[in-house]
Amino acid sequence: MKSFSFVFLATALTAFAQAESLSASDAVSVLSPLVVTSVRAQSKPLTVISSTQTPVQPIPAQDGADTLKAIPGFSVGRKGGTGGEVTLRGQAGSRLDLLLDGQSVLGGCPNRMDPPTAYIFPASFDRVRVLKGPQTVLYGPGNSAGVVLFERELRRYVQRTAQADASATLGSFGRRDAWASARAGSALGYGEVSLNHTRAADYEDGDGARVHSQYERTSVNAALGWTPDAQTLVELSGTWSEGEAAYGHSMMDATQLDRESLALRVERTELSSKVARVEAQLAYNHADHIMDDFRLRVPGMMPMGESRPDHRVWSGRVLGEFAASEALELRLGGDFREGRHRSKDSGAWVADAKIGSTGVFAEAEMGLGDRGRVLAGARLDRWEAQDFRQSLASGMMGMGGSVPNPTANAKRRTTLAAGFVRYEHGSQEQEGLTSYAGLGYTERAPDYWELVRHESLGTRSAFGTRPEKTAQLDIGLNYARGPFTAFVAAFANRVDDFILLQNGVVKGMRTVTAVRNVDAESWGGEAGLGYTLAEQWHVDTSLAYVRGRNRSDAAALAQQPPLEGRLSVSYAAPRWSVGALARAVAAQNRVAVGQGTIAGQDLGRTPGFGVLSLNAGWRVTERATLTAGVDNVFDKTYAEHLSRAGAAVNGYPTTARINEPGRTLWTTLRVSF
Repeated sequence: MKSFSFVFLATALTAFAQAESLSASDAVSVLSPLVVTSVRAQSKPLTVISSTQTPVQPIPAQDGADTLKAIPGFSVGRKGGTGGEVTLRGQAGSRLDLLLDGQSVLGGCPNRMDPPTAYIFPASFDRVRVLKGPQTVLYGPGNSAGVVLFERELRRYVQRTAQADASATLGSFGRRDAWASARAGSALGYGEVSLNHTRAADYEDGDGARVHSQYERTSVNAALGWTPDAQTLVELSGTWSEGEAAYGHSMMDATQLDRESLALRVERTELSSKVARVEAQLAYNHADHIMDDFRLRVPGMMPMGESRPDHRVWSGRVLGEFAASEALELRLGGDFREGRHRSKDSGAWVADAKIGSTGVFAEAEMGLGDRGRVLAGARLDRWEAQDFRQSLASGMMGMGGSVPNPTANAKRRTTLAAGFVRYEHGSQEQEGLTSYAGLGYTERAPDYWELVRHESLGTRSAFGTRPEKTAQLDIGLNYARGPFTAFVAAFANRVDDFILLQNGVVKGMRTVTAVRNVDAESWGGEAGLGYTLAEQWHVDTSLAYVRGRNRSDAAALAQQPPLEGRLSVSYAAPRWSVGALARAVAAQNRVAVGQGTIAGQDLGRTPGFGVLSLNAGWRVTERATLTAGVDNVFDKTYAEHLSRAGAAVNGYPTTARINEPGRTLWTTLRVSF
């Protein structure tokens, strides 16, 4: 297994420390741990907020999946070194919307080589905010699992200011990350730019077996803002990124992961005593993807060549926040999203589908006395889809010719409804107990991968797949008092017309993956305790569990993660901290082999496992911090239950699942100016 030396970093830091050392009077009296090993629930119900600017163990995040797997309730299905499929409470795909600064990003690959997580560079954002369950209507239709918001802080400057930050990460298996950000502004406006680069070679599992997993990704993000007065903000922002990734789960690799985006945002605040804020946003995102079997691997006996799909998504939103009275706040608005998908396997581009929705929503919060409040919302969406495919492949990977598409040029339109009501009791800003109970309902139309990628049980096309209908109850308690914090969040749902993918469906001489509508249900939740001793010792523990049932088949619901527990202990002094993270995952014996979702299918039962990781941090100066860690200290060989199956790749061992990395060393240096 590859490793690296810290000597050159230590030398550079020593010189830097001598030039600008922290005096005792400058040092803060209490230091939070410099490496995050646990993310606590916020006092606001069903909301979790985590900084993307702080190193998180395991090795600091390089994509969206790495960021989210530290939050209780999330699981990640591994395919290689990047681009994992994110699952929240056993729900994945379009049941969990990921928005980048409010923008919709959809991958292009029909085989999900490029889920939205593959286009996320966490360091480009200030925080990630998770809203669990169908308990908001502000962010589009169908979010039965919840919404994940990667957000930048919109900064205003009173006087001329310039700032810069940079960081570098080195790790085992050729991991090399570099990030730099610069901001400058005045009372009239600002400019921001950030550059990200991350790369890694193939990693090795605990047995020393190489996994086909190398990747390299680069991103540039820029924003220009105009602030003519204290109430007005106009921002133009853009992103350009490119990358490639090898995948041990597939017969092909993602040899191009390119994204372009452009967004315009306008915001006005304090328009009157009744109008608190009005904002509008228009955004364009283009994911351009190439997959092949010859650039990042040795081709097999039957070369598959190259395929180039892309996905163009326009999205926008208008939102107004109103103070109807001292006790009643309203949010009213509308949004839209339209995605156009096409591919270029040979010759000209060929469009296969257009899917979009336009919706209106209203959400209200009413105070009831000093500590009670009711939140409620409703939305309606007009969903439309059109099937442009004239023919369908009749054999594996299109090698058996084609047949006419029974839904060629078909159009679908339907109205989707969503709503929720929730009661909360307790303060959101002060210490104490906060309790809540909410009932939510949402309808989710099938996405591109469910409508177009596969076929139905009865026909060659799944374009007639019915929308899902989810009703869910959420209850919970959050508590904070002095050094002690605790939370428990539980949910139970029933889903009519759950969209299930079924492998191994025999149709004549063919065996296919078919899309089915079934009825399902699931329940589970998360719980956690935190305690700070003598202002320096921090202890956090959490549990997450989901249990699902396919009511139509009277069987287990596929792709449900097992019981997982985490225990983190850290000690934080004024200038340094050390910590440990122990993660224990139970065996998963409730499976439905061959069934699942667009994120993956059940492969079989999995054993439990435990992993220990260690970290340390040193605040070298006021402007420089050094952090380091060892993940999977005992070099254990294991795979997550939601991992994808291993594929036969020349030069690599074939495994039942994609194993996780073995012992991994890493260090990160961050400097601010």
